[in-house]
Amino acid sequence: MLETESYDCPYCGEPGEAVLDLTGGDQQYIEDCAVCCRPIVFTLQTDGQEWMLDVHSENE
Repeated sequence: MLETESYDCPYCGEPGEAVLDLTGGDQQYIEDCAVCCRPIVFTLQTDGQEWMLDVHSENE
């Protein structure tokens, strides 16, 4: 099951959209911002139906 979630880059504030795969359980991964190219840490917590996404800079 895929979901999408909007977020703002913690460095430059540019809006983005993450595609979340809820079938993989809890996840943490890093993607670079498409605008400023700095690493954004995504932390997804899910039970397969309900979920929460936290987005923060690499130094937080």
